[in-house]
Amino acid sequence: MRPRRSTVLVAAVIVATSTTAAASAAAKPPDGAVRGSYIVTLRTGEPGAVANEHARRYSAVVEHVYRSALHGYSAVMSAADARRLAADPAVARVVPDGVAHAATQTVPPGIDRIDADVSSTAAGNGKGAVDVDIAIIDTGIDAKHPDLKVVGGVNCVPGSTSYDDLNGHGTHVAGIAAAKDNHVGVVGVAPGARLWAVRVLNSQGSGTFSSIICGIDWVTAHAGTIEVANMSLGGSAAEGSCGDGGMHEAICASVSAGVTYAVAAGNAAADAAFFVPASYDEVITVSALTDFDGVPGGVGTPTCQIGTDDEFAFFSNFGADVDLVAPGVCVLSTWRGGGYRSISGTSMSSPHVAGAAALYRSTHPAATPAQVQAALQGAGTFDWTADPDGVQEPLVIVGGF
Repeated sequence: MRPRRSTVLVAAVIVATSTTAAASAAAKPPDGAVRGSYIVTLRTGEPGAVANEHARRYSAVVEHVYRSALHGYSAVMSAADARRLAADPAVARVVPDGVAHAATQTVPPGIDRIDADVSSTAAGNGKGAVDVDIAIIDTGIDAKHPDLKVVGGVNCVPGSTSYDDLNGHGTHVAGIAAAKDNHVGVVGVAPGARLWAVRVLNSQGSGTFSSIICGIDWVTAHAGTIEVANMSLGGSAAEGSCGDGGMHEAICASVSAGVTYAVAAGNAAADAAFFVPASYDEVITVSALTDFDGVPGGVGTPTCQIGTDDEFAFFSNFGADVDLVAPGVCVLSTWRGGGYRSISGTSMSSPHVAGAAALYRSTHPAATPAQVQAALQGAGTFDWTADPDGVQEPLVIVGGF
């Protein structure tokens, strides 16, 4: 068990040290300073005119002139020239320039809880990307979102041609699975994985089985490229079989082609046996865990929704068809329009597992869907409580992937 720790990095800090002794200004730049770059504040004179005069006198290259928030300029020069400049009667102070970074990325508690931050890709350290392809069968994906690597897709909703997300749900799901590790926004379980937007639901988040089959069919046709598919959707229907001429048969063919499917158990607080595709044996069905702080122990404080930390989510479906549990309450992820939002549901749990499957496939490229499922279940833990059916499923853990 890893110790509890903060999952939010600090905001940007500009490292710059002022000096009151003119003779020592810029003598030894502090850690984080930009060598050869200085900020000069003036006692007197019009900043632009003084900057031009100093450029000639001290061999400086002026970059910015400040007249409102600061009275002075910035310039590039040698340390020796900076010391000479600091002794000029018109100069109040010379300080080394510093380095700033954009506001840092948030590691959502769910990423922390399943140990994606200590996997082989170490989600959240700002480095690396997973060499794998994930299809998001959903409302589409915001293809222009800067935190997502969308490489293509298809639209299966009648009357439309674009796979762009007009709802937000699919973009949220995509970010949980694979948001980039880029110091911006959030990070996914399989950071920077290539995402394929398979739009089967309309702008209201609903659709038909025929459209979903269209999406499955497209993914199957690209099974040589796409290793994992996520379906955070479902409906009430009989389970059917691999020969039913419908969605179950399509899933069976796709899994046989080598695609691993993670699917949401559903949010009716009922037995998943009455919902498809959750009831299919060929997929990895995922229920929801309430986790507010990214660590076990049951002490997290509720954030966006009521619930008890480290317990089965009150809305989640359950039953013998469920294979894994994953965080699904108050999950922060990407949203359409380049934004971010926190929402809850087994829709959020499933892409945690899709990302986990992608991590595993990235290092075990020959693994079959059954082998992927076995690996994920074998690596899971049981440090959570309150499964309503009394048969606890493992919580997905990817620290060893």
